[in-house]
Amino acid sequence: MTKIQRSSESISNSSSTSSSSSSSSSSSSSSSSSNISSSSSGSSSTSSSIRLVVVVVVVVAVVVVVVVVEVVSTVLVVKVVILVVVVIVVVVVAVVVTVVVVVVVVVVVVVVVVVVALKYNFQA
Repeated sequence: MTKIQRSSESISNSSSTSSSSSSSSSSSSSSSSSNISSSSSGSSSTSSSIRLVVVVVVVVAVVVVVVVVEVVSTVLVVKVVILVVVVIVVVVVAVVVTVVVVVVVVVVVVVVVVVVALKYNFQA
């Protein structure tokens, strides 16, 4: 019984480490994407809100995944495989959401700049 408990504690510790490392890697990738958004749009509040949303989504998703994996699976190998797959999916989804938001912000900024340029061009 102690062996099972120790291996369960080991899995919990490795799950937490894995989750926090994926969360920090997602945070750094969202941070770099947000910096691109910030430099292209000049709006720091937009990039901060994008970064905050992505970080919150990733952290909540990783916590939910770890809890679900702990509750559902009982075999060590199954836990590790499920955890790795789900963490990869969460990171990919977070990066895709960040890229889509950055592209939308850039498109909106370009459209606004073109409209303003055309407006001033017709007035001159």
